[in-house]
Amino acid sequence: MITALVLLTVERDKVNAVAETLADMNGITEVYSVAGRYDLAVIIRVKDNEQMAELVTNHMLKVKGIISSETLMAFRVHSRHDLESMFSIGL
Repeated sequence: MITALVLLTVERDKVNAVAETLADMNGITEVYSVAGRYDLAVIIRVKDNEQMAELVTNHMLKVKGIISSETLMAFRVHSRHDLESMFSIGL
């Protein structure tokens, strides 16, 4: 599994609409509104690099309202807390 974090700057009046649109896309597991330099932080989990490229360049970055993005590819997870807690309650 390939994981990426995408940090987005979004037009102010479109943050919620962009977040909802992204959250409905296959491969995007979480969308967070955040304070600071960026407006949204998006977590992507896909099978391979081809799916990552397809999602980011052909779908995600075509969403109206996104001004800029920074994509961080994850090498390794160092905490399994969230995943283990999901499985412990039967999700």
